[in-house]
Amino acid sequence: MKRLFLFSFIVFSQHLSAQQLQLNEIMKGNDFIGYSPEDLQWTVDGSTVLFDWNPTMALQPTLHGYSLSTKSIKEITISDHRYQSKPTMNYTQKRFNNYYFSDNGDLARYDSKTGITTIVYSGSESAWNIQRIGNGNLVFFQTGNQLHAYNESLGTITQVTNFIQGSEPKKSTDTTDLQRQQRELFTYIRLQDDKKAWNEKHDIHRYFPEGVYFGKGEQLRDLTLSSNGRYISFTLHTEPDDPATNYEAIITENGYTQHRTARPKVGNTDPSQRMGIVDRLHDTVYYVSFSSLSGIRKKPEYLKEYGDNTAEYDQDRKISIHAPIINESNTTALIDVRSYDNKDRWIVLLDFETGQITELDHQHDEAWIGGPGISGWNEETGTLGWLNTTDCYFQSEESGYSHLYQLNVQTKAKKGLTTGKWEVHEAFLSQDRKHLYFIANKIHPGVRNGYQLEISTGKITPLFEGNFAIEWSLSPDGKTWALRYSTATSPWELYLAPNTAGAKMSRVTTSTTSGFQALKLVTPEIITIPTSDGKLAYARLYKPATPNGAAVLFVHGAGYLQNAHYFWSNYYREMLFHQKLVSEGYTVLDVDYRASEGYGRDWRTDIYRHMGERDLKDYVDAKKYLVDNMGIDANRVGIYGGSYGGFITLMGLMKTPGTFACGAALRSVTDWAHYNHEYTSNILNYPGTDPKAYQQSSPIYYAEGLKGPLIMLHGMVDDNVQFQDIVRLNQRFIELGKTNYTLSVFPTEAHGFTYAPAWTDEYRRIYELFNTNLLK
Repeated sequence: MKRLFLFSFIVFSQHLSAQQLQLNEIMKGNDFIGYSPEDLQWTVDGSTVLFDWNPTMALQPTLHGYSLSTKSIKEITISDHRYQSKPTMNYTQKRFNNYYFSDNGDLARYDSKTGITTIVYSGSESAWNIQRIGNGNLVFFQTGNQLHAYNESLGTITQVTNFIQGSEPKKSTDTTDLQRQQRELFTYIRLQDDKKAWNEKHDIHRYFPEGVYFGKGEQLRDLTLSSNGRYISFTLHTEPDDPATNYEAIITENGYTQHRTARPKVGNTDPSQRMGIVDRLHDTVYYVSFSSLSGIRKKPEYLKEYGDNTAEYDQDRKISIHAPIINESNTTALIDVRSYDNKDRWIVLLDFETGQITELDHQHDEAWIGGPGISGWNEETGTLGWLNTTDCYFQSEESGYSHLYQLNVQTKAKKGLTTGKWEVHEAFLSQDRKHLYFIANKIHPGVRNGYQLEISTGKITPLFEGNFAIEWSLSPDGKTWALRYSTATSPWELYLAPNTAGAKMSRVTTSTTSGFQALKLVTPEIITIPTSDGKLAYARLYKPATPNGAAVLFVHGAGYLQNAHYFWSNYYREMLFHQKLVSEGYTVLDVDYRASEGYGRDWRTDIYRHMGERDLKDYVDAKKYLVDNMGIDANRVGIYGGSYGGFITLMGLMKTPGTFACGAALRSVTDWAHYNHEYTSNILNYPGTDPKAYQQSSPIYYAEGLKGPLIMLHGMVDDNVQFQDIVRLNQRFIELGKTNYTLSVFPTEAHGFTYAPAWTDEYRRIYELFNTNLLK
């Protein structure tokens, strides 16, 4: 009887341990949940789907392949990948029999008829930037700063550019008196001069291109061939001479601290770019002028607040020039151009032969240009391509939501291909150029569904639609989708499906652990919360079976990110932590506050020049919603988040003291003047031209308002939001005599924690904060 009781107790205990979430298990992350397949790609012959995966819980994911013929998964070893497996598909080479790709830095050729991979170039510098034109006999590839041509017929490799970093040497034309005398006296000397000149003109066997010199501070980028191979465009990029930031690594192998360097802080000077074209036939170089762009000298409106009422600058604004997208039928190309002050975007047509540009579309935003499918800041690329030889497609927020447009480059006639209060998140053109495939949140902001758009008719057909998300990759023959699929409580898995409307998805992988599978997770509800400015904020609501009257508000990071959705969250540790809180009676609310992704231009830009204002008010409104509708005690609502979420937490406790009973701020920005240039100048302009925006947006200026309790948690080797940031706020609290706060540091952690014990310690402190201050 005792043995039966003991056996029953053990089984019951094991069942409970599977159902009750423990912090040390949650914070293992994927080691507890399982590792989802990532980076789906097809082999050239379409026989295999390649993906990164870690089903054995190794230290790192490895390459795996799912064979459509054998319906089996195989791990691809290094030797398999290099010599036996098929390279992944690049659709720009689909029309050629031989496919060239970079294999661990070597230029490799895959013969689609024999299935044999051959290395055709191997050197000390890696081969990359592979381009093919015409019949593909010449295969162009880049090593270092130079472009080379591999002749498939002859098996020869020729260097076709000669970029040289430094000043062009001055050619001496002066001759001495003795040299003049020698030429006057001796026919032999004059004959040598004539031979040298003739050889330089007629030597076809050893041609080498003239040098193209560029500055020591410039970076050579985006070498791109025209469709006929005669012209090569390039851009030269110069970073401002701003000092780098530094931080110290304390826990090191040798026991000495390490002085490390990271990005500069936000500055007042933008990078600069210029674009040139090499004419290979005439061995000359010329540069492209962008001075004709509409509004290229226009000043932003915010400067009027500082008394600057002039409409234009004296010089063109600095611009970011993206790589040209060539037209295969002629020597023109599309270029996405952005102003480095983030206010303007131009799509232009470049004529390689003349170096002239034609403006096709101009987008302006007094806040900043952005949105899905549109470069979020200047270095990112967006959706842009050729539909045919005369029409292009791109995405724009012209309607207030990011949608697809078609534009004729000859007539400049433009029409919308999609429309509505939803957004296209990514798009690509089918191989037959008859369809655009795109992922969108058409039926709800919190989904990512797949659609087919017939270009000739404009008909949109749902392929995969519902309360879930997909990521996809289409097979080379256009018949089969490889998909990553997830829901709010089911992590990403690999599926296959035919490329037909309403097709059933077939699951390929199961990545979750038995421990995770045993959990009974609460599916969060997606709700809307009325905001004080008359709008609706979407949020994830976790409701407990037995409420305890307390609530926790979670603030996601990144600012422009979405977390109130129907698919697996990047914040999976936090999601499991919320499940633990819910199991103990807490109500948890996760709000897509102002500037979150997925809700259009106006929602995105509502924080322009004033972060910590409208976005923070959304959380004040969220608390009111819980009190008014969910029976939550107004004095028992806590708030927490990391990065931007830590920033909002700080603003909530210092700018609206007493609103939240307590808060935990993780890896928080405390002063935007100390963050990076690309992100911050988008939203707050420059510290030197818009100091008001920086001061009213930075928690350090509201430190007097802190009542607490507040805990701050920060990694000491954070190279993004650096440790100095939180130390400065800590010093401010010291000087103000504040007492109701603590700072916990994590010596080995960067911005994203990686060490499970550090995660556990961090969330133990957060958990204890809530239990201490929110429970009766």
